[in-house]
Amino acid sequence: MTALLEVEDLRVAYGKIEAVKGISFTVQQGEIVTLIGTNGAGKTTTLRTLSGLIKPRGGQIKFEGKSLKKVQAHDIVALGLAHSPEGRHIFPRMTIEDNLLLGAYLKNDKVGIQQDIDRAYELFPILGERRKQAAGTLSGGEQQMLAMGRALMCRPKLLMLDEPSMGLSPLMMQKIMATIAELKAAGTTILLVEQNAQAALSLADQGHVMEIGKIVLSGPGRELLVNEDVRKAYLGED
Repeated sequence: MTALLEVEDLRVAYGKIEAVKGISFTVQQGEIVTLIGTNGAGKTTTLRTLSGLIKPRGGQIKFEGKSLKKVQAHDIVALGLAHSPEGRHIFPRMTIEDNLLLGAYLKNDKVGIQQDIDRAYELFPILGERRKQAAGTLSGGEQQMLAMGRALMCRPKLLMLDEPSMGLSPLMMQKIMATIAELKAAGTTILLVEQNAQAALSLADQGHVMEIGKIVLSGPGRELLVNEDVRKAYLGED
C-alpha cells in the first residue's frame, strides 16, 4: 500500500550549510510518526520543507503518491497537508474565531466551515468560551490549542505539529498530548516534531531520531522508549 507521505533522500541547505542530509521516512494513513532530537537536528527545517516553505536541494517528497517538487505552499495545503508551526504564529490582535477562520481560507462552504469551527470548540472548549476575545490574551497553552485548531480547519489528511508542548506547563502539555491522541483516534494522521521525547514516543506508531540533519535511529515508538541509547540521550536516564 502506498504511504500517505513518502520522503526519500531529502536534502535541505541554507546557503552552503546543509541542514538536512539525505533523510528518508514514510507516514502511513492513520499513524502518528514523530521526529525527535535536540535543537539544530533539522526537525523544523524538515517540516517547513514538506509544507513548501523551503525548497529542498535534493530528494523526493510524495503526498498520496504525487510529487510535491513543483507544488506551491498554498497548493500543498489544498492537497490536505496542514502545518501547525513552532512558535504558534497566531494573530494576537484578531479574535480567536477570526484566527480559526484563517485556517479555512481555501474553503467556500459556509456550513462546512461552521462545522469545523464547532469541532475546534469541541476539542478545545476554552476557545469556544472566549471566541470573541483577542487571541493575544490567551495563555501559551491556549495559543497552542488555537494554532492546532486553525490547522485543523482545512480538514487535513496529514497534520504536521511542530513542538506543540514547547514552553507549556506540565499540566497543559498533558492536555495537548491527550488531544493529539484523541485526534489520532478520530482518524487524523499526524507527523509530530517534539523535544519531549517521552511524550512523543509514547504516542507514536513510528519514531525517528535526528542528529545534525540525519536520521540515526528509527523504530516503533514503544521500542525507542526502551532503547538504551535513546533513554540516555533524550530521556535523561543513565
